[in-house]
Amino acid sequence: MPADIRTARVSDIDALVALENTVFEADRISRKSFRHFVSADTAVVLIAEAAGKLTGYAVVLFRKGNAGARLYSIAAAPDAGNGYGRKLLDAAERAARDRGARSLRLEVRHDNDRARILYEKNGYRRIGEVAGYYADGATAFKYEKPMNIGAAKAGAPAVMELRRA
Repeated sequence: MPADIRTARVSDIDALVALENTVFEADRISRKSFRHFVSADTAVVLIAEAAGKLTGYAVVLFRKGNAGARLYSIAAAPDAGNGYGRKLLDAAERAARDRGARSLRLEVRHDNDRARILYEKNGYRRIGEVAGYYADGATAFKYEKPMNIGAAKAGAPAVMELRRA
């Protein structure tokens, strides 16, 4: 089922927390943090919505004076092969480019093969690792992708507008 991508609203927080608790066993984003991210000027929270139901989200963080952005978290409903992760990643990259970010960085668990494959297929390169990054002591791999501001992604429409909340 196709999903629409839009910016999150405060009214989405319950659904964001429910999805977070379904997808992740640990290192979860709290309700308080989601509330902060949804209203912060230094964050963009995007949600995927299908048939009126939240099916995924992405949180992109920005720092004043920093030319890079950070994909803080991305999650999709556990239906394998639904494509929501890819759509959210594309939307997160657009949000980063729209804010003038020259690169998008992220961390991913070393054993999260599905996510690592998604990032690598979409042009992210591994730039390092951080031992003990996660609460259970797991290592994180660090990835980065240049945003090539002004260059449209091959095969993508030149402009894709996100619905604003």
